[in-house]
Amino acid sequence: MEKEIVVSGIRPTGNLHLGNYYGAVRSFLSMQEEYNCYFFIADWHSLTTRPKPEDIQKSVRTILVEYLACGIDPEKATIYVQSDVKEVLELYLFLNMNAYLGELERTTTFKEKARKQPDNVNAGLLTYPTLMAADILMHRAVKVPVGKDQEQNMEMARKFARRFNSMYGVDFFPEPESFSMSSKALKVPGLDGTGKMGKSDGNCIYIKDTPEEIKKKVMKAVTDSGPVAPNSEKPEVIQNLFTMLEIVSAKDTYDYFNEKWNDCSIRYGDLKKQLAADIAAAMAPIRERIEFYSKDVDLLDRIAKTGAEKARESAAATLREVRGILGFRK
Repeated sequence: MEKEIVVSGIRPTGNLHLGNYYGAVRSFLSMQEEYNCYFFIADWHSLTTRPKPEDIQKSVRTILVEYLACGIDPEKATIYVQSDVKEVLELYLFLNMNAYLGELERTTTFKEKARKQPDNVNAGLLTYPTLMAADILMHRAVKVPVGKDQEQNMEMARKFARRFNSMYGVDFFPEPESFSMSSKALKVPGLDGTGKMGKSDGNCIYIKDTPEEIKKKVMKAVTDSGPVAPNSEKPEVIQNLFTMLEIVSAKDTYDYFNEKWNDCSIRYGDLKKQLAADIAAAMAPIRERIEFYSKDVDLLDRIAKTGAEKARESAAATLREVRGILGFRK
């Protein structure tokens, strides 16, 4: 029995942080054991924000290195760069021909991006859901691990699949399911006391950060004046620190500081020092592998080339069928 196909992409917008690692990447590690996975670096998607040309290749290589360092195995999953699979653009064109202006304009991601970059409301922003659908449907994926912020775009992908099948009287594209990672993924809070860790919020610890950088960031984390009554409820800014402690530290360490909170004897400085040390220890093997892969450019090129060849083989097979359905030469 063939394994179900899973597709997931990440935009090369900088280094991976703890939220990426514990939230998505660790889920990918289990997925690559169970499914036929295609993990790609979405460099075409990044063009909607006008990145500097010299930064595109650098950012792509950074994400490739960090994917590998985190444990994504090119022998088990297909890892490739989006722009190496030109077939995606042809399917993107075909899907755009049956995508309607009104439905694209109503997508939340388009409206939010247009608000944030009013001087750069480009066609790529408008048709972002169509390109995302092409990335997914190209491999005829049945599952796509996404966060809640991408659910509307996933519904668009399902809509485009249904519309294609209906318009041409075929049962060709499966309707991809949003693959929830909630059972395996962890929500890592930011260091600013609210919300989750995110690049745009400037509250990140990156997986490449040195122990010194980690300590400097953690020691600046937001706290309060401390508990005033035994066994009181932790405010969000403190619960965030305990959540991170629970993720990276031993249970007895968590229990120790939790008891200190409950008896009102907690010293935040001690907690932060321990948390910083435990984060550094958890990320140490990844940092070592980042250093290893970063030095071997030839290996990175071979992995990207092999991944592109596998992805193009899958994409070409899909596109031949799509051309035939549409009436073009296969």
